[in-house]
Amino acid sequence: MSNPGELEKRYKVVIMGSGPAGLTAALYTARANLEPLVFEGIEAGGQLTLTTEVENYPGFPEGVQGPDLMDAMRKQAERFGAKCVYAEVTSVDLSRIPFKIISGEGLVEAETFIIASGASAKLLGIESERRLLGHGVSTCATCDGFFFKDKELVVVGGGDTAMEEGNFLTKFATKLTIIHRRDKLRASKILQDRAFKNPKIDFIWDTVVEEILGEKEKGVTGVSIKNVKTGEVTVKGCQGVFIAIGHNPNTQVIMGQIEMDEAGYIITKNGSTGTNVPGVFAAGDVQDRIYRQAVTAAGSGCMAGMDAERFLEEHSE
Repeated sequence: MSNPGELEKRYKVVIMGSGPAGLTAALYTARANLEPLVFEGIEAGGQLTLTTEVENYPGFPEGVQGPDLMDAMRKQAERFGAKCVYAEVTSVDLSRIPFKIISGEGLVEAETFIIASGASAKLLGIESERRLLGHGVSTCATCDGFFFKDKELVVVGGGDTAMEEGNFLTKFATKLTIIHRRDKLRASKILQDRAFKNPKIDFIWDTVVEEILGEKEKGVTGVSIKNVKTGEVTVKGCQGVFIAIGHNPNTQVIMGQIEMDEAGYIITKNGSTGTNVPGVFAAGDVQDRIYRQAVTAAGSGCMAGMDAERFLEEHSE
């Protein structure tokens, strides 16, 4: 992690976020000699730092540890002149260029601003969930499903995310139970029908997970669950738990200054990373509510870097 010393007053490119999108944007703009400034945020490296093994990122036939991949991306961007600072953006003013970006390091101005702050998986808020994240607890079936081959799994949730994750995980699991706090699903009918017809999927209704059982060294052994109508507490055995109750895009700091959809994801225009504010670009999970993969985030980070470079060329004096 960088210690950039005192920051300059003004930058051609400022990037908020240090996951695959932010660091790829930093790499491309740095190689264009734009000397970008990257605010890494309080979770430097993004969601991949919470992941142990990543096996679906191209170029790593044996897989790679999530934190190692992000460290390599950071070093690559820094090699070409990106400046990474471990600080969180606390407020911005996008009303005019130069944009004003405020963090714990003070105020800087930006001629272009790339938002790559990602999205955070919604969690249940229990201690065991955090402790076992990456050790039998996951928030991404596409990322981690392969590691649960021939295991019995639990998916928590009742919306589209839970049905999609559940159906996907039956490619690997011997049995899968969807635990939902209500007595009916919120998911779209087509996804509900697919789950109901899947012979590997069972449902437990009107129930919440109170604790995930297991240890980091040995993994998950089960969940302690409570029926919200009867109050009965039981234990359901399993070897993996997938939390699938949705995501929150990390857009709080720019709320009201840029066009977003009803869920808070930034809207980009015409197949580019451009937003409704000229000079402001969005990349990665902060504008992607569908794929949410490291490789798609990196791809949109590349696009944002190139879009910012092109914008600067077109608006240079």
